[in-house]
Order: sequence, then structure tokens, then C-alpha cells
Amino acid sequence: MPDKNEKERRKQILNDLNAKAKEEFESSLPMSRENFKLLFDYLDIELSEKDCDDTQTLTRAFLQEKEINNVAQVLHWLSEHGGYCDCEVLLNVEERFE
Repeated sequence: MPDKNEKERRKQILNDLNAKAKEEFESSLPMSRENFKLLFDYLDIELSEKDCDDTQTLTRAFLQEKEINNVAQVLHWLSEHGGYCDCEVLLNVEERFE
């Protein structure tokens, strides 16, 4: 059984790894965190009124409405993180921002 010092060392390693993962995630974002939150709110509203059509149509419309310059990059990033369609953006991607 590890002693107290070993437990503290392991805890610090885990904290360092978590901090690094968070930093890498933040640096990978193709648009601001605020725009992502606005996107999630937009999709919540739109998808409460209509069904997902298994595309990123609503997401694309939001990005164009907000005049996001790198739409293709954002859509690709979302797909890489499980957001292959509008409802999956909410189900798979939004939780990474909590």
C-alpha cells in the first residue's frame, strides 16, 4: 500500500495531467468559448422546435449568422469531437465545456 507521500505524488501527477488536457483542449478551440456557449443555446432552442436532420445545418446557419470566418474549420472540429450533426453537437460536445 502506498504511503502518504506516494499518494500525494500520484495526486499531483493526476492534477498536472488534467491541467495539461484542459489547456490542450482550450488551445484547440477554433472559435471563442463564448461563441460555443451561444451555439449550444441556439441549438437547444432550435432543436426543441424541430427534429435533427442528421446534418450540421443549424450549426452552419448559426456560424454564418454570427459571421464566423472559419466555418469549415469549426464544423470539422465539432465532428472530430463527436458533433457529426446538430443534436450530437449538444450531446457530445457541449459536455466538454462543463
